[in-house]
Amino acid sequence: MAGQDIGLDPNGHKKGMTGPVGYWHVEDIEKHLTALVEAGAEVVQQPTDVGGGKLIAMFKDADDNIVGLMQP
Repeated sequence: MAGQDIGLDPNGHKKGMTGPVGYWHVEDIEKHLTALVEAGAEVVQQPTDVGGGKLIAMFKDADDNIVGLMQP
């Protein structure tokens, strides 16, 4: 996980993205997403392979902030 990843989604506005989304690196995206939903988060995007086996997902917190998870 050295360095940083930058990705652009040309269809982001169709997904409700109105600005940049920060992603937390996690080892088990399904486990973390489940725990967040149990704590009241709303899934915006289910885990999706974006190439090379890298998975991303997005959720909305109680304040309507969209946050992402990334599993390398």
